[in-house]
Amino acid sequence: MNEQALSQQSGRNRKSRARPVSGRAGRIVGRTLMWLFLLATAILTLFPLMMTLSGSLKTGAEMMTGGSLLPAKLQFGNYGEAWKQANFARYTWNSAFVSIMVTAGTLLVASMAAYVVDRRDFPGKSLYVAVQASMMFISVGAIVLRPQFDLMVALHLNTTLWGVILILISAHSSTFFMLQGFFKAIPRELDEAAMVDGSGFIRTFFRIILPLLTPGLGVAGLFAFRHAWNEYILPLVFTMTNPQLQTLTVGLANLRYGSSAAMQIHLMMAGACMSILPMLLAYIVANKTFIQVTAGSVKG
Repeated sequence: MNEQALSQQSGRNRKSRARPVSGRAGRIVGRTLMWLFLLATAILTLFPLMMTLSGSLKTGAEMMTGGSLLPAKLQFGNYGEAWKQANFARYTWNSAFVSIMVTAGTLLVASMAAYVVDRRDFPGKSLYVAVQASMMFISVGAIVLRPQFDLMVALHLNTTLWGVILILISAHSSTFFMLQGFFKAIPRELDEAAMVDGSGFIRTFFRIILPLLTPGLGVAGLFAFRHAWNEYILPLVFTMTNPQLQTLTVGLANLRYGSSAAMQIHLMMAGACMSILPMLLAYIVANKTFIQVTAGSVKG
């Protein structure tokens, strides 16, 4: 009996030692697979940027013939040439104007709509939310360009950038749902306390609720700014008769061919590299907001 008990105890000890070893091996394999996935994602993300940066420092002949990834000689003059040919200063101002106005308008409209939907019950509320959701999943694309243009003609806004701004502000469905999620995290007791103190619905929103929504506004504003900055079709359609109103995305596309109809992909890539800088600046400004959102999500 003693020998049998000792044999069973020895078997249990061997199993208990085997389990931690196999558990450690599983964790190592899982962590290795995770790092391989993250490395592959980083390579797929950074490779196009590296190709653009490398192409911006090559000559036109190198771009046409292919060859090595790195340029034979760094052509920093491509940036100056792209700046002059693309009327970069003017187009950058146009893009900045459109992006800032669209961001401000989108945040104002979407935040007010999300606040009312979250705090009030009214006839047609479910239908309104359903329509907003459908706008996120149904892409009508170029089909609506003609009706949009005709509407701006009727409003006499087809020869200004305000037509583009109003249309982009109207496409605020994703911002609406993003901010609605932030509103759900703000206690309703704050609204009730403000009402007791004599604050109206609109004043409560602007004076009490909106300041608490700063992290959400920062995140949503960055996405709205990026969308407006990268928009190409609408500015192209609305500025065909007035090149001075073209945005940077439209101006960069015009760099593809020079005055002699020769392809200038190297200048186009140089312009693309410069056009990325405002987006990087916007991210740096909004980075503090991302940190606040991340810190708030793990608090308590």
